[in-house]
Amino acid sequence: MASMLARRSLDTLRARHLGKLCRDLIFLGCSPVLFLMAPRKMMKKRSSLLRKSPRTGVLINYPFEKGPLSPRFRGEHALRRYPTGEERCIACKLCEADHRLMMPMELILVVCPAQAITIEAEEREDGSRRTTRYDIDMTKCIYCGFCQEACPVDAIVEGPNFEFATETHEELLYDKEKLLENGDRWETEIAENLKSESLYR
Repeated sequence: MASMLARRSLDTLRARHLGKLCRDLIFLGCSPVLFLMAPRKMMKKRSSLLRKSPRTGVLINYPFEKGPLSPRFRGEHALRRYPTGEERCIACKLCEADHRLMMPMELILVVCPAQAITIEAEEREDGSRRTTRYDIDMTKCIYCGFCQEACPVDAIVEGPNFEFATETHEELLYDKEKLLENGDRWETEIAENLKSESLYR
Protein backbone atom coordinates (compact mmCIF):
# COMPACT_ATOMS: atom_id res chain seq x y z
CA MET A 1 0.00 0.00 0.00
CA ALA A 2 2.81 2.41 0.94
CA SER A 3 4.74 1.61 -2.25
CA MET A 4 1.59 2.18 -4.31
CA LEU A 5 1.03 5.60 -2.70
CA ALA A 6 4.69 6.49 -3.25
CA ARG A 7 4.44 5.50 -6.92
CA ARG A 8 1.28 7.61 -7.37
CA SER A 9 2.85 10.64 -5.73
CA LEU A 10 5.97 10.20 -7.90
CA ASP A 11 3.78 10.01 -11.03
CA THR A 12 1.92 13.13 -9.91
CA LEU A 13 5.20 15.00 -9.41
CA ARG A 14 6.43 13.91 -12.84
CA ALA A 15 3.19 15.04 -14.46
CA ARG A 16 3.41 18.42 -12.72
CA HIS A 17 7.04 18.82 -13.76
CA LEU A 18 6.18 17.85 -17.33
CA GLY A 19 3.24 20.27 -17.41
CA LYS A 20 5.41 23.10 -16.12
CA LEU A 21 8.10 22.24 -18.66
CA CYS A 22 5.55 22.32 -21.50
CA ARG A 23 4.22 25.72 -20.35
CA ASP A 24 7.75 27.12 -20.24
CA LEU A 25 8.49 25.74 -23.70
CA ILE A 26 5.35 27.29 -25.16
CA PHE A 27 6.23 30.60 -23.48
CA LEU A 28 9.70 30.46 -25.10
CA GLY A 29 8.20 29.61 -28.49
CA CYS A 30 9.44 25.98 -28.61
CA SER A 31 7.44 22.92 -29.55
CA PRO A 32 6.95 20.65 -26.49
CA VAL A 33 6.58 17.55 -28.72
CA LEU A 34 9.94 18.09 -30.47
CA PHE A 35 11.59 18.98 -27.19
CA LEU A 36 10.44 15.84 -25.41
CA MET A 37 11.42 13.59 -28.34
CA ALA A 38 15.01 14.94 -28.40
CA PRO A 39 18.00 12.77 -27.36
CA ARG A 40 19.12 12.85 -23.70
CA LYS A 41 22.25 14.97 -24.34
CA MET A 42 20.19 17.61 -26.08
CA MET A 43 17.67 17.32 -23.27
CA LYS A 44 20.32 18.24 -20.70
CA LYS A 45 21.46 21.25 -22.69
CA ARG A 46 17.91 22.45 -23.24
CA SER A 47 16.92 21.99 -19.63
CA SER A 48 19.90 24.12 -18.56
CA LEU A 49 18.74 26.73 -21.07
CA LEU A 50 15.27 26.69 -19.49
CA ARG A 51 16.71 27.12 -16.01
CA LYS A 52 18.68 30.20 -17.12
CA SER A 53 15.89 31.80 -19.16
CA PRO A 54 13.63 34.39 -17.53
CA ARG A 55 10.11 33.22 -16.78
CA THR A 56 8.52 36.58 -16.16
CA GLY A 57 5.66 37.29 -18.53
CA VAL A 58 4.33 40.80 -18.81
CA LEU A 59 0.56 40.76 -18.49
CA ILE A 60 -1.70 43.76 -18.04
CA ASN A 61 -5.40 43.84 -17.31
CA TYR A 62 -6.47 45.76 -20.43
CA PRO A 63 -8.54 47.99 -20.67
CA PHE A 64 -8.28 48.77 -16.94
CA GLU A 65 -4.48 48.86 -17.12
CA LYS A 66 -2.56 50.25 -20.08
CA GLY A 67 1.08 49.90 -21.08
CA PRO A 68 3.40 52.88 -21.54
CA LEU A 69 3.21 54.95 -24.74
CA SER A 70 6.08 56.74 -26.40
CA PRO A 71 5.85 60.57 -26.49
CA ARG A 72 6.16 60.22 -30.28
CA PHE A 73 3.13 57.95 -30.51
CA ARG A 74 0.81 59.02 -33.34
CA GLY A 75 -2.82 58.41 -32.46
CA GLU A 76 -6.09 60.26 -32.91
CA HIS A 77 -5.82 63.76 -34.39
CA ALA A 78 -6.59 66.90 -32.40
CA LEU A 79 -6.69 70.66 -32.99
CA ARG A 80 -5.15 72.65 -30.14
CA ARG A 81 -6.00 76.02 -28.61
CA TYR A 82 -3.87 78.70 -26.98
CA PRO A 83 -4.24 79.08 -23.19
CA THR A 84 -6.56 82.04 -23.91
CA GLY A 85 -9.00 79.69 -25.67
CA GLU A 86 -8.22 80.98 -29.18
CA GLU A 87 -7.69 78.20 -31.70
CA ARG A 88 -4.11 77.86 -32.89
CA CYS A 89 -4.79 77.07 -36.56
CA ILE A 90 -3.95 80.03 -38.82
CA ALA A 91 -5.31 78.40 -41.99
CA CYS A 92 -1.94 78.30 -43.73
CA LYS A 93 -2.97 74.97 -45.31
CA LEU A 94 0.53 73.53 -45.05
CA CYS A 95 -0.95 70.31 -43.70
CA GLU A 96 -3.46 69.91 -46.53
CA ALA A 97 -2.69 67.94 -49.67
CA ASP A 98 -2.13 70.15 -52.69
CA HIS A 99 -1.25 69.21 -56.26
CA ARG A 100 -1.08 72.63 -57.92
CA LEU A 101 1.31 72.96 -60.83
CA MET A 102 3.70 75.90 -60.26
CA MET A 103 5.84 75.70 -63.38
CA PRO A 104 6.05 73.13 -66.13
CA MET A 105 7.20 69.84 -64.57
CA GLU A 106 7.27 71.29 -61.02
CA LEU A 107 4.72 70.48 -58.32
CA ILE A 108 4.15 71.87 -54.85
CA LEU A 109 5.18 69.47 -52.11
CA VAL A 110 2.26 67.26 -51.15
CA VAL A 111 2.16 67.18 -47.36
CA CYS A 112 -0.71 64.77 -46.69
CA PRO A 113 0.08 61.73 -48.85
CA ALA A 114 -3.40 60.28 -48.32
CA GLN A 115 -5.18 63.58 -49.11
CA ALA A 116 -7.26 63.10 -45.98
CA ILE A 117 -7.38 66.79 -44.90
CA THR A 118 -9.79 69.39 -46.29
CA ILE A 119 -9.52 73.02 -45.18
CA GLU A 120 -11.59 76.09 -46.00
CA ALA A 121 -10.64 79.48 -44.57
CA GLU A 122 -11.77 83.09 -44.51
CA GLU A 123 -10.39 86.36 -43.24
CA ARG A 124 -11.77 87.80 -40.02
CA GLU A 125 -12.60 91.40 -39.27
CA ASP A 126 -9.26 91.91 -37.51
CA GLY A 127 -7.38 90.69 -40.60
CA SER A 128 -6.39 87.27 -39.23
CA ARG A 129 -7.13 84.10 -41.18
CA ARG A 130 -9.00 81.28 -39.49
CA THR A 131 -10.53 78.05 -40.72
CA THR A 132 -14.23 77.75 -41.31
CA ARG A 133 -13.87 74.07 -42.16
CA TYR A 134 -11.21 71.60 -41.08
CA ASP A 135 -12.09 68.01 -41.95
CA ILE A 136 -10.04 64.84 -41.67
CA ASP A 137 -11.15 61.56 -43.15
CA MET A 138 -9.66 59.15 -40.61
CA THR A 139 -10.30 56.18 -42.89
CA LYS A 140 -7.84 57.64 -45.40
CA CYS A 141 -5.25 58.78 -42.87
CA ILE A 142 -2.05 56.69 -42.70
CA TYR A 143 -0.82 58.33 -39.44
CA CYS A 144 2.46 59.45 -40.97
CA GLY A 145 2.63 62.62 -38.85
CA PHE A 146 3.50 64.92 -41.80
CA CYS A 147 0.63 67.28 -40.91
CA GLN A 148 1.99 67.67 -37.39
CA GLU A 149 5.53 68.29 -38.66
CA ALA A 150 4.37 70.84 -41.26
CA CYS A 151 2.29 72.93 -38.83
CA PRO A 152 4.20 76.10 -37.80
CA VAL A 153 2.08 76.72 -34.68
CA ASP A 154 1.56 73.12 -33.43
CA ALA A 155 -2.16 73.39 -34.13
CA ILE A 156 -2.79 69.95 -35.60
CA VAL A 157 -1.24 67.10 -33.62
CA GLU A 158 -1.61 63.37 -33.33
CA GLY A 159 -2.49 62.72 -29.72
CA PRO A 160 -2.03 59.74 -27.39
CA ASN A 161 -5.51 58.28 -27.90
CA PHE A 162 -5.65 54.99 -29.82
CA GLU A 163 -9.07 53.84 -28.64
CA PHE A 164 -11.42 55.41 -31.14
CA ALA A 165 -13.04 52.45 -32.88
CA THR A 166 -16.47 53.17 -34.30
CA GLU A 167 -19.38 51.25 -35.75
CA THR A 168 -19.96 53.43 -38.81
CA HIS A 169 -17.78 55.12 -41.42
CA GLU A 170 -19.41 58.49 -40.80
CA GLU A 171 -18.11 58.60 -37.23
CA LEU A 172 -14.56 58.60 -38.61
CA LEU A 173 -15.13 61.74 -40.69
CA TYR A 174 -13.84 64.32 -38.21
CA ASP A 175 -14.90 67.95 -38.48
CA LYS A 176 -13.43 71.01 -36.79
CA GLU A 177 -15.63 70.72 -33.69
CA LYS A 178 -14.63 67.08 -33.12
CA LEU A 179 -10.93 67.90 -33.57
CA LEU A 180 -11.11 70.85 -31.15
CA GLU A 181 -12.95 68.64 -28.65
CA ASN A 182 -10.12 66.06 -28.91
CA GLY A 183 -7.59 68.84 -28.35
CA ASP A 184 -9.39 70.04 -25.23
CA ARG A 185 -9.62 66.50 -23.88
CA TRP A 186 -5.95 65.56 -24.44
CA GLU A 187 -4.25 68.97 -24.07
CA THR A 188 -2.18 68.13 -20.97
CA GLU A 189 -0.77 64.90 -22.46
CA ILE A 190 -0.15 66.55 -25.85
CA ALA A 191 1.65 69.52 -24.27
CA GLU A 192 3.87 67.19 -22.20
CA ASN A 193 4.73 65.08 -25.25
CA LEU A 194 5.58 68.13 -27.38
CA LYS A 195 7.71 69.56 -24.57
CA SER A 196 9.65 66.32 -24.15
CA GLU A 197 10.27 66.15 -27.92
CA SER A 198 11.09 69.85 -28.42
CA LEU A 199 14.86 69.20 -28.48
CA TYR A 200 14.50 66.81 -31.43
CA ARG A 201 12.17 68.86 -33.65
